Amino acid sequence: MQGTIIKGIAGFYYVRVEDEVYECKARGKFRNEGVTPLIGDAVSIEVDYDNQDTNYAYKQGHIVEIFERKNKLVRPPVANVDQGIVVFAVTYPQIHLDLLDRFLIMMEIEGIKPYIALNKIDGAPRETYEYIVKGYEQSGYKVLLVSAKKQIGLDDLRAVLKDKISFFAGPSGVGKSTLLNSIEPHLKLQTGDVSEKIKRGKHTTRHVELLPFSGGGYVLDTPGFTSLQFETIDQDELKYYFPEFKPFEGKCKFNGCSHIHEPKCAVKEALERGELFKLRYDNYVTYYNQLKETRKW
Repeated sequence: MQGTIIKGIAGFYYVRVEDEVYECKARGKFRNEGVTPLIGDAVSIEVDYDNQDTNYAYKQGHIVEIFERKNKLVRPPVANVDQGIVVFAVTYPQIHLDLLDRFLIMMEIEGIKPYIALNKIDGAPRETYEYIVKGYEQSGYKVLLVSAKKQIGLDDLRAVLKDKISFFAGPSGVGKSTLLNSIEPHLKLQTGDVSEKIKRGKHTTRHVELLPFSGGGYVLDTPGFTSLQFETIDQDELKYYFPEFKPFEGKCKFNGCSHIHEPKCAVKEALERGELFKLRYDNYVTYYNQLKETRKW
């Protein structure tokens, strides 16, 4: 039988096959091959009909094959997703554009369509975050303005999620679980408040789980985190994961222009004209130099 891994806990993988869920262990061959099943994997399972506990909630089986993935992320650890919604709050925890850009790069690398959701817009005047909206829309990203508390923008979010496999990601305390509960009350996900002492969110999501969305498709609520590293790409590849640079490809004086120190660079000229979001360009330069330094070792 073929199905999809919707949850993994303590070495057990829960595989949905049509309307039924099976609790499965992975065959030893995967461990020997260094392959770890991921949430979202399309798999083939064999049901252990001879050793079923009739008092148990799930039928037991084994994963015997993991089909080819169309994409994969390490954080959150998911596979075969269509899109990612990166959630930040406009009040607190404070928005860190460095972390946001790292998320976006990861999704660009894997070919996953990204969305940015700015939550808690009822708690701050528009002018305090307008530069972020304009900057990222200028960079080619769709920005959703939402408030779970005041039920603002939730219809737009539902429309984005319909019939897609989507993941929610972002730091703890920004309201990912609260947003999901607002659009899907039956989920009843645990939520946590922001610590008043350190102005950071308390971790509430303990594992990654694929949840059915009533409008069609699935959503994943993922554990919050505050750092994200990418070291698998070369510094000269980095520019290809900034979509706002694409209109200027081939227009620089030098082939292979890094868009940093070369003269007559079309990207830097566009930056000077105000056609690019400077804070995001500054992050690009930082990442480029970090990757270049890493390659020395």
